[in-house]
Amino acid sequence: MRRRQFISLAGGAVVAWPFEVWAQQTKRLPIVALVGVAPTPVADISGSDPVRPWARAFVHGLRDLGWIDGRTVIIEPRITEPKAAPDILREMVERSADVIVVGGARWLHDAARAATPAIPIVTLFQDDPVKGGLIASMSRPGGNLTGVAQTTGPEFFAKRLQLLLEIAPNASRVALVGPRGVLEQFRPVALPAGISVAPIELEVAEQFDAAFAAILDGKSDALMVSGSALTYNAGNIKRVVAFAAGNRLPAIHGYREAVDAGGLLSYGTSIPGIYGQMAIMVARFLGGAKAGDVPAETPTRFELVVNLKTAKTLGLSVSPAFLARADEVIE
Repeated sequence: MRRRQFISLAGGAVVAWPFEVWAQQTKRLPIVALVGVAPTPVADISGSDPVRPWARAFVHGLRDLGWIDGRTVIIEPRITEPKAAPDILREMVERSADVIVVGGARWLHDAARAATPAIPIVTLFQDDPVKGGLIASMSRPGGNLTGVAQTTGPEFFAKRLQLLLEIAPNASRVALVGPRGVLEQFRPVALPAGISVAPIELEVAEQFDAAFAAILDGKSDALMVSGSALTYNAGNIKRVVAFAAGNRLPAIHGYREAVDAGGLLSYGTSIPGIYGQMAIMVARFLGGAKAGDVPAETPTRFELVVNLKTAKTLGLSVSPAFLARADEVIE
């Protein structure tokens, strides 16, 4: 080969190879917005192994399906409160997010839907999404919103009340604390003779003091804490557990994390488990599914957890039959 021809070919190779690598490195990765509810620090839901179990379950769920943060997808974590939600969601739309994942608060659902009618939104529904007007049906949600329901309707709440009364048989006035949509779901439940249930709305953090005052003013002797994005926050879990303990109220919570924090009893879904389900749904959208094509889902598992130490503190005895039905007993 002549010297001039060799230099020309070699020079072409030197120029072409870096350009090809540059093109691969600058190829746009899909973006998934992961929007949680304040006051959780955004650092706790960031990175490849987030501190918060629900965020870790989501990130790991995507990773197991081949969507690895920073390599095959970009996960944009955000934390918001009601007033800031429209701006946060608008930012994600302007970033051209491919999928938006939001927490279970109704105000967050509304902000996400207002921000975009086209980008798929995946969420945890804290109440019935069909009756609440969020989706057309579970099998065909319509629009751009889908997700996983946290409950199965009135029968779920009837079961929670039954469990509470089994462990606290002397209770007669039960306070039901939760978002408006959850309180509406409880309305059709038939109450046992001699039992009254007082619904107390708790939608945002500013309502905690009023909710606690209403429980005490109504002379409730037991408490049902409905699952929501607000009550799942670690700080708020401790706040509710401390209130129940300080007023010697037997309480059933929506999450096992409350029992870990000293609560008496929980019956509900695993929130990390639900976020694992949501990761599968997000992967379908990243794989090409269109908004409205992915059905909403129901929980795959409910768990009953009992704290015997708290029961003893409250002077409650737990039967062997009840303990045998529990998924976990904390002693």
